[in-house]
Amino acid sequence: MNLRRLRAMARKEAIHIRRDPRSLGLAIGIPMLMLILFGYALTVDVDHVPLVVWDQSGTTQSREFVAQFTASRYFDFRGAASDYAGLVRAIDERTALLALVIPPDFAGRLDAGRPAEVAAIIDGSDANTAAIVLGYAQAVAGVFNQRVALAQSLRATGRAAAPPLDLRPRVWFNEELESRNFIIPGLIAVIMGLIAALLTSLTVAREWEHGTMEQLISTPVKPAEVIVGKLIPYFVVGMVDVLIAVLMAVFLFHVPLRGSVTLLFATAALFLVGTLAQGILISVLARGQLLASQIAMVSTFLPAFLLSGFMFAIVNMPVPVQVITYIVPARYFVAIVKGIYLRGVGLTVLWPDVIFLAVFAALVLALAVTQLKKRLD
Repeated sequence: MNLRRLRAMARKEAIHIRRDPRSLGLAIGIPMLMLILFGYALTVDVDHVPLVVWDQSGTTQSREFVAQFTASRYFDFRGAASDYAGLVRAIDERTALLALVIPPDFAGRLDAGRPAEVAAIIDGSDANTAAIVLGYAQAVAGVFNQRVALAQSLRATGRAAAPPLDLRPRVWFNEELESRNFIIPGLIAVIMGLIAALLTSLTVAREWEHGTMEQLISTPVKPAEVIVGKLIPYFVVGMVDVLIAVLMAVFLFHVPLRGSVTLLFATAALFLVGTLAQGILISVLARGQLLASQIAMVSTFLPAFLLSGFMFAIVNMPVPVQVITYIVPARYFVAIVKGIYLRGVGLTVLWPDVIFLAVFAALVLALAVTQLKKRLD
């Protein structure tokens, strides 16, 4: 590989980028816009669940039970229903996701030491949200049960009985259980993969459409020099995007960065080389800018969004789909970014993912060079 010809190819592509400031602005602005939109819109946190109550007991005990819900930040009291039809109407109109039905004998059964049944009606049209709301309701009911049991023990024996189990949970890496702390690092991987492939998917295809590829064929420039020369300027743009995304994650979204910044940028560079080369390979094969951009979108964004573990746990997927995820490079970079951001781990833990990214980058680069050589012959 001749460094002079390589530098000339890189300079040619850099001049093209500089002459098209709108594309350069989009290359830098789109990742920022996507990070802001997805960062604020994508969340699995379920807070302020709208709650309605049909309290048929109207006693101190029933009001204390309802107060357990309204005192929690997870529930918002939206009013009392006077009958069952009112509960149904509230859930149908989505003014409530949870409705509590407290029976008339609620206080009497508690005073007699017997279990009191309370109906919790949950809108299950969104299964994930319903499951979380059910967990919240069961947790609140568990706290109330414990308080009632302690009060009954105190009345019966004159002293409060200690609970048989004292569970003391301790959450590592994401102490506040904020969804943005694991969504934002994954978003960086997904967005960078998409933008990198889109940027380079148009390069060689543009040469074919504009008729300048014939001029390149007539020069002594080798296919490897064409590929690497076109990759270098976009690699610089991609690393600028990574820098902006990292700064936004830390200072805008306040995601903790516990690991090595050097390792983060080194692995990001490796991931960018692979995805940029993937875009160039698509451009070589497609020969049309429209087709190349469509293939780049389908082959990068969708697998990265659905199969990388960014939003959906891979272990919960069917086994055949889990097998497919092993060929998605974003899976490994998502694991690396989350490991560096949240767990603060290094190469001793992340080396298998780094090796895969290196192999992927080398393989796709070799394929791009080979396919371009076949088309120049």
